[in-house]
Amino acid sequence: MSLTHFDSDGHAHMVDVSDKASTAREARAEGYVKMSSQTLEMITEGRAKKGDVAGVARLAGIMGAKRTADLIPLCHPLPITKVAVTIEPDAELPGLRISATVKTAGQTGVEMEALTAVTTACLTVYDMVKAVQKDMEIGGIRLIYKDGGKSGRFEAQP
Repeated sequence: MSLTHFDSDGHAHMVDVSDKASTAREARAEGYVKMSSQTLEMITEGRAKKGDVAGVARLAGIMGAKRTADLIPLCHPLPITKVAVTIEPDAELPGLRISATVKTAGQTGVEMEALTAVTTACLTVYDMVKAVQKDMEIGGIRLIYKDGGKSGRFEAQP
């Protein structure tokens, strides 16, 4: 298998997608921020000093998806048609589980946009409550679903 982001001389380059068909594309990613039960309770009760942690993180995730091409050097700027970020408290973790769905109709997929949305949302949660808990753990960031394009559908194993 060859890596598409390298030319025949081994130099990084942006993949030419001009001959690819424009198709519906969708990707979903997930991750989490693990924290103490006390920090989770503070967030879910709305007592964080910086405000609505989940609301701000959701917006940050949406913005992150829209700015992916500015952050990841070889990503194409895409006309994103949907970004949805969900943030759910999980007392078993304890922490917040974050997922993102990104859609477009285009010549390349939106996996990186979904992953960037989740990562940005996780980092925003950390930023908003780091004064209370510095040892939070961000993890589990992974692509769980993608559909569209030549490679078709991918679904991660649970």
